[in-house]
Amino acid sequence: MSRQTLLQELQAVEHYDLTVVGGGATGLGVALHAALRGHRVALLEGHDFASGTSSRSTKLLHGGVRYLAQGNMGLVREALRERSVVMAMAPHLAQPLAFVMPSYNAWSTPLYALGLKLYDVLAGTAGLGPTRWLNRHATLAALPGLRAAGLRNGVQYWDGQFEDARLALTLAQTAARAGALLLNHTRVTAVTPPDAQGLHTVHACDAISGRTLVLRSRAVVNATGVWVDQLRTQSAPDAQRLVSPSQGVHVVVDQRFMPTRQALLVPRTRDGRVLFAVPWLGALVLGTTDTPRTDLPQDPEPFAHEVDFILQEAAQVLQQPITRQDVKSVWVGLRPLVAQQAGQETKALSREHTLVREANGMISITGGKWTTFRVMAEDTLAACVAAGALPARAAPQSLRAPLVGALPGAAAVSLAQPPGPHLYGTAQADVARLAGADQPLGMGLTEAMVRFAAREEWAITVEDVLARRWRALFLDAREARRMAAAVARILQAETGHDPQCAAFEALCERYTLA
Repeated sequence: MSRQTLLQELQAVEHYDLTVVGGGATGLGVALHAALRGHRVALLEGHDFASGTSSRSTKLLHGGVRYLAQGNMGLVREALRERSVVMAMAPHLAQPLAFVMPSYNAWSTPLYALGLKLYDVLAGTAGLGPTRWLNRHATLAALPGLRAAGLRNGVQYWDGQFEDARLALTLAQTAARAGALLLNHTRVTAVTPPDAQGLHTVHACDAISGRTLVLRSRAVVNATGVWVDQLRTQSAPDAQRLVSPSQGVHVVVDQRFMPTRQALLVPRTRDGRVLFAVPWLGALVLGTTDTPRTDLPQDPEPFAHEVDFILQEAAQVLQQPITRQDVKSVWVGLRPLVAQQAGQETKALSREHTLVREANGMISITGGKWTTFRVMAEDTLAACVAAGALPARAAPQSLRAPLVGALPGAAAVSLAQPPGPHLYGTAQADVARLAGADQPLGMGLTEAMVRFAAREEWAITVEDVLARRWRALFLDAREARRMAAAVARILQAETGHDPQCAAFEALCERYTLA
């Protein structure tokens, strides 16, 4: 469906049951769950689907090993259950991943092994594999490139890995198939209280055409993540803020530093966090940090000390030190953590979600994590029902059904390998039929894939394609910049809109280290 047609359809509906503001994991989950219940749903995203926090995760579907130490067993158990559900819904995009925790002292292995055994118990039948103690030789074999000096042994456990941006896109496609109307690059500027008919008016602006949209809706959900307070304060300037932002930096290097399909976990860094080294799409992702941030840029940049910290911590456990010249891409995710109290550090803040009914009747949700997006969606809809904005409807079985493109047995194609057609799941054949399927643009991307992104995946700009439909920017920013002009020419021909190539080339510079 062309953007013009979609705009016309959005405006043609007399009123919606639900309008969702925000197209990240939470907003897309809410839209999908509402559409599957038969509600008339619109979703408006100010930038692109998953362009904020939801495409900048550490690529892990997890129960939260670190939450065990906090004693939050309920949160861990819930997340472990949801982890297995998400992997069943999109096996080509979410898969089990083995983690190895090396030990360089005598006391840590028994302690961590005990905690991870509890992790297995909490997972129950949703477990992905048993926790195992590894001797020194087995630990080095599992993690080639690990520093051998001083290594005693290790512990292996299982969690999940996923491709976050494409999973978000798959949620959008599944919601659209269920009847929802979704539009990216459309910023909501105001939400009015309900009128005498119980309808909100939602004002928005299409950034591509400059066109103004006005929708009427019984319920409105603010799912704008770390930016949730910006929409809240438009109608209530004195509203107490919900979010205390924290940023997490990720550094991407060649997989030669640790050529394995298992991930490394260092359970305690100098600042008390964990350090991950995760194989992902042919590269190695190192992270992350937890730095409070008061401003909220769309594309945050790392602080120099954060990059230095990750490289220094990695040097403690890797045989070959990583230099700034080795970094192919560096990117930052902003976490929408529940607002902190005086003296509280962001790493101690709750990752659980928070729901608030605003003075104008809008429902705001923030916090949480990718793994539990379905729980957040259900809680949000329950809040809409409790507020009298939506009728109660039983949850259909399709809430657990495979998403669009789900490819059974896809776990045989590991997410650790370079990006390829397997990421499209069952749509691989549809992509292959388009013109340019045999014309490579780099990093596994073809001309046909760009056409598919424009026709079937809401892509308008070069950034839409090379940052999220294909993860070139996140894997190798310099190579993404080289590919930009070719992608722009195809997008211009397909959509007729400005693909904003120069803006993307400037963005690539911010993902590289000088």
